[in-house]
Amino acid sequence: MTSLGASIAVPEAIEAASQILPQFVEIGALQKYASRVIAEVCESEAGFVTASCSAGLTIAVAGTMTGPDLGAVERLPDTSRLKNEVLIQTGHLINYGAPVDQAIRISGARIVPVGQSTTGRRYQLESAITESTAAAVFVISHHAVQYGLIQLDEFIEVCHARNVPVIVDAASEYDLRRFLALGADICLYSAHKFMGGITAGIVVGKREHVRHAYLQNIGIGRGMKVGKEGILATAATLQAWVKRDHAADRQRQNANLVCWQDAVAGFAGIRTEILPDPTGNPLSRLRVSVDPAQAKVTAWELADLLSQAERPVIVRDDEIDQGYFEMDPCNVRDNETDIVAKTLRTAIATAATQSTHKPTPVHERRNRNAAALLNWPE
Repeated sequence: MTSLGASIAVPEAIEAASQILPQFVEIGALQKYASRVIAEVCESEAGFVTASCSAGLTIAVAGTMTGPDLGAVERLPDTSRLKNEVLIQTGHLINYGAPVDQAIRISGARIVPVGQSTTGRRYQLESAITESTAAAVFVISHHAVQYGLIQLDEFIEVCHARNVPVIVDAASEYDLRRFLALGADICLYSAHKFMGGITAGIVVGKREHVRHAYLQNIGIGRGMKVGKEGILATAATLQAWVKRDHAADRQRQNANLVCWQDAVAGFAGIRTEILPDPTGNPLSRLRVSVDPAQAKVTAWELADLLSQAERPVIVRDDEIDQGYFEMDPCNVRDNETDIVAKTLRTAIATAATQSTHKPTPVHERRNRNAAALLNWPE
């Protein structure tokens, strides 16, 4: 979502940003106001707004190392005199556009992986905790391994038994209360993505830990500062979020999925299924599986055709080398549903007219994308 501009902002966010942009404001007082709104909506003790969820992760980790020591805040990323180890399950070391471990290491912390990529056990977490452990991070994401790992409730139980605070990265989650209710000390959310705010991150949780994270704004958090418009827009977005008709949203999204599914019915080599979100968000996506031998196109070639259309359609391609991609209905306007359906149908039909098809290796696509980045801005 970040590479597509984060989200379509809701009217309340746009209005709040517009109202405050022409004004001066005392940022500390504005953050106190935001804290009250965040705490009320998330049913927690305190919160504040930062530049992004990734920024929130960096400064939340930093806060667990420095505590209220302002001298230590100024010395970061030098952690030579601090507890500086941060535990994270190996299956949670994801890339969300940048490596999650990098966001942690920016603070000066040292990563301690727990378990293996698809295995996490209680004894591994217990054994990883030492006198140098500052915090433990738990990532809620479709990018993370969804099986074989320690679940959040047990993760929190083990960490709290040894007085280790738990930070939950829940950037793309709908539920703003569940992880805190389970005992997380800090939760991090994106203010945009599903909620439709302008780009910002939300840090929320227990007052002491939130305060220690907030102190980083006079240190490494300075380069991650959020503008006055981001703070007020985030508060407005949260207030709008709790009033939104989520059932109507779900009904509209499901109608989009059925429309797209019907659009490709009957094409050889194309199979679709509607699947629930893997982390439990109240939404589904359309998975489009492609058999190149019949469809005369691979999943990644079809994704490229869609992205090159007159009205580009960008799909979720995280697992595209498995022969499928997914279509997300959340940020599609009502008048765009049929455009997506037509573009999808046209791309598949065009591919089917090829007399022969030699599949393009998926690694060529990845290498091409990397080469384009290295050639920016040309």
